[in-house]
Amino acid sequence: MKMAAHTLSTPATTPPGISPQNWKHTNHFFTAQNMLKSQSHTLRGPWLGCTSRISVHSSNLRPFIQRHRPIKATVIFSLPTSNPERVASAEKVPKWSAKAIKSFVMSELEARKLKYPTTGTAALLMGILIEGTNFASNFLRANGITLSKVREETVKLLGKADMYFFSPEHPPLTEDAQRALDWAVDEKLKSGDDREVTTAHLLLGVWSQDESPGHKILAAFGFNDEKAQELKSVEHVFARLRN
Repeated sequence: MKMAAHTLSTPATTPPGISPQNWKHTNHFFTAQNMLKSQSHTLRGPWLGCTSRISVHSSNLRPFIQRHRPIKATVIFSLPTSNPERVASAEKVPKWSAKAIKSFVMSELEARKLKYPTTGTAALLMGILIEGTNFASNFLRANGITLSKVREETVKLLGKADMYFFSPEHPPLTEDAQRALDWAVDEKLKSGDDREVTTAHLLLGVWSQDESPGHKILAAFGFNDEKAQELKSVEHVFARLRN
């Protein structure tokens, strides 16, 4: 088989500003493009009795390329509140941090995964741990509170859901979970700090709901008021260092 000359070429040396590893992937890309842009191949074989020319173009491959549906995603920039008039008023409402919002989204997904009809304080707790890169999750893991432990304790406390039940796309918040979110915002407003509401505030909001499943799970693993105060103090120091 004889292949036509490549129509694209790449420099032999790595250009400045590009790592060798990235340039290696770039070369692979150009090689693939060159193969697709080859005008024709000459195929010789005794069983054919003649010389055949087979044209290979990228357009010939299009019918075989699977087309995927566009992925739909919902982007949220704040978290639910039971005081919508506060948002509409002139009062300056602190913003939630990106990691806190991501933790909330993860809590909804975890509630759906466990087939629960609502997103409760236990799900909020798991969402913080699933996000994994935030300060509150690091604090919990440092105190021996991990996602697997919390998930197992949640199932013990709330029970297993019906395997044939399908949770809504956005399981609504339970009353104590909504109070936890509102507590976090209120606590931020009381402090007079104009920085973002973080996962630490969200975790402390869960802890503030004494009768909630999230509070009971935290207490079962040794979290107490002293730990809550320690979290609050350390988070305040880190917030000042970030600014």
